[in-house]
Amino acid sequence: MPRQFKILTGQAENEEHTYKALLPEEKLRHFRNVSSSILQDAQDTWGDIWDQLQGSVTHGFMVTPAAKQGFIPECGWPEFLEKMWVLKHRLDYAKKFCEGRE
Repeated sequence: MPRQFKILTGQAENEEHTYKALLPEEKLRHFRNVSSSILQDAQDTWGDIWDQLQGSVTHGFMVTPAAKQGFIPECGWPEFLEKMWVLKHRLDYAKKFCEGRE
C-alpha cells in the first residue's frame, strides 16, 4: 500500500512558499569567501609543517647531514602526519569547490 508523504516546512498550509535566488554577484562573493577560508587553512597547515622542517632544511631545499640520519618532527609523528592529512583534505575540498562539485 503506497504511503502519502507531506512536506513539513514550518509554515501554515495556506502560506505561500518563497524562495530567494542569489544574484550572480552574491554567488561570486560567497564562492570567494569560502575559497579564501579553505585556502587560508591549507596555507596555515603548510606553515606548521614547514616550521617543523626548520633546522633540518637550509635555504628551503638542502637537507642537513643530521636530518639525513632521521627526521623527527618537534610535534611528534602523529601530529605531523595529521597536519599532512589536513593539508591534503583542504586542498582536495578547494579543488572540488572550485570545480562546482561540492
